[in-house]
Amino acid sequence: MASVPSLASTVQQRLADALTATLPEAGSADPLLRRSDRADFQANGILALAKKLKGNPRELAAKVTDAISADDQADDLFDGIEVSGPGFLNITLTDRAIVRTLAARAADDRLGVPLAPAPGTTVIDYAQPNVAKEMHVGHLRSAVIGDAMVRILEFTGEKVVRRHHIGDWGTQFGMLIQYLTEHPHELDHEGGAEVSGEEAMSNLNRLYKASRALFDSDEEFKARSRDRVVALQSGDERTLALWQRFVDESKIYFYSVFDKLDMEIADPDVVGESGYNDMLEETCRILEETGVAVRSEGALCVFFDDVKGPDGNPVPLIVRKSNGGYGYAATDLSAIRDRVHDLGADTLLYVVDARQSLHFKMVFETARRAGWLNERTHAVQLAFGTVLGKDGKPFKTREGETVRLVDLLDEAVERAAAVVREKNEDLSEDEVAERAAQVGIGAIKYADLSTSASRDYKFDLDQMVSLNGDTSVYLQYAYARIRSILRKAGDALPAAHPELPLAPAERALGLHLDQFAEVLAEVAESYEPHKLAAYLYQLASHLTTFYAQCSVLGADTPEQRENRLFLCELTGRTLHQGMELLGIRTPERL
Repeated sequence: MASVPSLASTVQQRLADALTATLPEAGSADPLLRRSDRADFQANGILALAKKLKGNPRELAAKVTDAISADDQADDLFDGIEVSGPGFLNITLTDRAIVRTLAARAADDRLGVPLAPAPGTTVIDYAQPNVAKEMHVGHLRSAVIGDAMVRILEFTGEKVVRRHHIGDWGTQFGMLIQYLTEHPHELDHEGGAEVSGEEAMSNLNRLYKASRALFDSDEEFKARSRDRVVALQSGDERTLALWQRFVDESKIYFYSVFDKLDMEIADPDVVGESGYNDMLEETCRILEETGVAVRSEGALCVFFDDVKGPDGNPVPLIVRKSNGGYGYAATDLSAIRDRVHDLGADTLLYVVDARQSLHFKMVFETARRAGWLNERTHAVQLAFGTVLGKDGKPFKTREGETVRLVDLLDEAVERAAAVVREKNEDLSEDEVAERAAQVGIGAIKYADLSTSASRDYKFDLDQMVSLNGDTSVYLQYAYARIRSILRKAGDALPAAHPELPLAPAERALGLHLDQFAEVLAEVAESYEPHKLAAYLYQLASHLTTFYAQCSVLGADTPEQRENRLFLCELTGRTLHQGMELLGIRTPERL
């Protein structure tokens, strides 16, 4: 593996060296390099430096230009540097430097993307469904954003531990378990046969409705259910065995939904609320002994100066209720202890709805006061907004019900099948089904990932499966078009030709390709997958312009044809790698 310095970093270094050589008194000055529509790059740092040194910025810029020109290797990299305006530098690179850098990227399996210099361990908490409950549209974003961040962080060399903190504990299980005790065959599978996810959910739904009706109408059943909660929480073996049946049945359903989402979820990564039960008492004891938590009206609470209710009184984080029961805070704090001490996490990343931001702010601050989080180990909430309908209100069915996630995914695949059929009439039904799944699920993921996570977004399937605009279908189609060109060109790997001049569309595509590693580093550091989606959309747009302006298979010379095929191939690999990191498939044909 060879990491390839980007053209921007090479130019930045040359400018910094020239600044230091020209003005040793400036120390290590930042040239403030950025992409420009006037040239390939613009450097703005000389203005601030001249102000600091009380010099003329244009004169200083001219000195820096002279220092670069005196360098023997400058001609290899710079085609032109001119002083502009009050002291900007407009920088144009040689075509040779662009193609040589791209050739180095193409020679590397990782496209020249370096591993992070000091990778650590990140525990990422995402995709958190509830046992015995249907997954709805609200579960979509945590799963999709979390899965993309796992892939991106792992690609940079980070050790990633996945955690699915499923809701698998609490008072509602008393009612369910008691009903199953009295109707022991309700969750049986006929003849021990495997059931589908839909059947498993149907079993659970039926049982939930029946037990709820009894709970609401029969006082004696209600009392037995409450006793059952006590038996569950005190670890009664028979009660735990019945509880486990609900967990197992729910997992059949969960895994079928994640399978539709084209996401892998492994059993060891599913550690629900119950996984931290044995730690709750000790967590409370430590918090109370260290003075982080105090008793207030019989409850164990943590107070904060900056968290107050509408009446101006402090709103505490309640770790243990006055009746001795534990809330979410005790479980979340115990999970932090486990993830830091047992899993060795440097970073705890929580992909959780923005509406829970205050809760997590208080939990993280409590953990910091207790010493579980510190300079070395920190926690971050990757907070996401709400999925809205076309009307801009939270997404509901016509009847006002929450939308089932399975229905949403099935409809996306159905819409995609229509697009795939229209695009290619020669496909068999099996081929249509396979591609429709890749296009439909890709469309849903991309619509989510191309929006900044913190923002709400409108769920519009017509827009999502469109071949035009910022959609995954547009990117998938760009990739399929590249594969088609390469198939027509034959099997030989196309070669780069640094000696050839580049057309404007080739330059624009080449310079954008070179930014892939820098974009990934930024996305991994800031946890913003939408920036990768934006980069890939721009890449596909540059490809479309290149394709319109530069004939590939009908190029003027064999060398130019090879060079353009080389650009196509590297664009295809970059699109494929980028989409894979977002968890989206790229079909070879569309």
